[in-house]
Amino acid sequence: MTSPKFRPLTFGVTRVNLRDGAPGVHYLRAEQPLLDYPVRMTDRLQHWAQVAPGRLFMARHEKLADGSTGNWRHVSYAQAWASARSIAQALIDRGLSVERPVVILSENDLEHALLALGCMVAGVPFVPTSPPYSLVSQDYDKLRHVLKTVTPGLVFAADASRYGKAITATVGADVEVVRTVGEVAGCETTPFSDLVETMATPAVDEAMQATGPDTIVKFLFTSGSTKLPKAVINTQRMWCANQQQMAQSMPLLTEAPPVLVDWLPWNHTFGGNHNFGMVVFHGGTLYIDDGKPTPALMHETLRNLREIAPTMYFNVPTGFEAIADAMKTDDALRGKLLSRVRMFFYSGAALAQPVWDSLYESQEKEVGERIVMTTGLGMTESGPFAIFVTNSNVKAGDIGVPTPGMELKLVDMEGKVEVRYKGPNITPGFWRAATETAGAFDEEGFLCTGDAVKWIDETDIHLGLRFDGRIAEDFKLATGTFVSVGPLRGKIIAAGAPYIQDAVLTGLNMKEVGAMVFPTQAVRALSGLDANAPMADVLNSPGVLAQFQKVVDELARSATGSANRIARLCLLPDPPTIDRGEITDKGSINQRAVLTHRAGNRGGPACR
Repeated sequence: MTSPKFRPLTFGVTRVNLRDGAPGVHYLRAEQPLLDYPVRMTDRLQHWAQVAPGRLFMARHEKLADGSTGNWRHVSYAQAWASARSIAQALIDRGLSVERPVVILSENDLEHALLALGCMVAGVPFVPTSPPYSLVSQDYDKLRHVLKTVTPGLVFAADASRYGKAITATVGADVEVVRTVGEVAGCETTPFSDLVETMATPAVDEAMQATGPDTIVKFLFTSGSTKLPKAVINTQRMWCANQQQMAQSMPLLTEAPPVLVDWLPWNHTFGGNHNFGMVVFHGGTLYIDDGKPTPALMHETLRNLREIAPTMYFNVPTGFEAIADAMKTDDALRGKLLSRVRMFFYSGAALAQPVWDSLYESQEKEVGERIVMTTGLGMTESGPFAIFVTNSNVKAGDIGVPTPGMELKLVDMEGKVEVRYKGPNITPGFWRAATETAGAFDEEGFLCTGDAVKWIDETDIHLGLRFDGRIAEDFKLATGTFVSVGPLRGKIIAAGAPYIQDAVLTGLNMKEVGAMVFPTQAVRALSGLDANAPMADVLNSPGVLAQFQKVVDELARSATGSANRIARLCLLPDPPTIDRGEITDKGSINQRAVLTHRAGNRGGPACR
């Protein structure tokens, strides 16, 4: 059988070193050393503003008064640098600091980006905050927690009218509110234009030169699905080292400035550190995608991908599923998206094999070769880039090898192997949370991740590692039998292909295991219903229920006991969301959050 042809892609790390430690402990490093990296990210921004001032830095579709979408609004590197310097002066004038940082409440947009850059130049940390804390929450508990933790001196919301209720309820009268449009009833606000129009002075250069590797760039809050979120300290060293690690693991970044079309939110490390930082570090271009992999917003993403050809493309599995389905019949999408993309990257959640196969089929049809699909593993506390698959033949569950300069500690945890991290890209801890910081690191200073791993191939360690679930997700039944969640979840997804995107297991302190299943859009073909039928109706159709009964029966036949026998299965009509913490910062499913938010689904009509 002829091996498939892939669009050429070079990987940086091909060999690793493994050494033994205490009993049950091993250490893994890349053979390739970490090269020198800049002192601060603002050095890179200044560099590109000088050598490529007219190059497009960032763009976003204008939003017109009637709600429609206008042309792309562009910001060049020269404009970004000048705006950042002006904003930095405005922040300096206000006396903002690490004790009184900038909190950003609203979504990705050009003003958000420029304010973040201005904070970096001034040495004032910024805090991108999950918009649902303001727009979805009814009690604002998490937003209050964020504000209490970081004690901001300035709060920014692009549309003050949308965020007004949350601002009135949570932001103190002594905190300045900056907005692009709109007003907050009963609250004086500052136009964003006032910051951009501030005249920069030599104080700006002095402030930037005073920053260094230990300067805090931002605080990124963890998802907080089971506890209140923690503020992860992100320093200049973390961000710069991590970008250099990415460049050495993915050499294509150094071949030409990357062009991204990206929706991933900047309050999460994947979008805000990995992708935003990649663009600044390498002088690339970021087209802000106002879409999302949801039924209501996916059309926006597809439209943007028909207009702009990325050189690399990042998404979560539900996004790739929608793109794969659309490319089957959308010639314009297929032609533009595949015209120059060199690499696809999906986050740590499972990508169903049929989705993978569909993407490859469209690629071979359009360009005569496959685009490498890769992935890895990381977390907010690791910058996030930590482990990366460095070969073209990646399979679901593979996470790869450590990035240069970072050491992995593999620790036997009663049958599971936990991976722990140490390196220049690792956070020094959590802001104003000494107890949580101390508990996050082991006696050797390695960050304890809670992620379990195993070898892809025990006979070839250079292939790296596979994800083996979250140690904390595993549980015992009422009988005392231990349920290993990761492998069983994978078994369910494989048995239900191509109709299962992901699954969450239930059964803690119960007598049997159940599964809450997120289906793929492929189930619509089984229902016989109209293409626009609500997913709840699709999942309750006889054809879909019959198919999933077959899945339950097949799993039962291969089960060896109560710990791996699925006694009941429930189909969920709504996909997991980042906003509710159901998808972690790493992009994997958060079992606890799904169980918490969807407790009412466990006995619903679509259960078998």
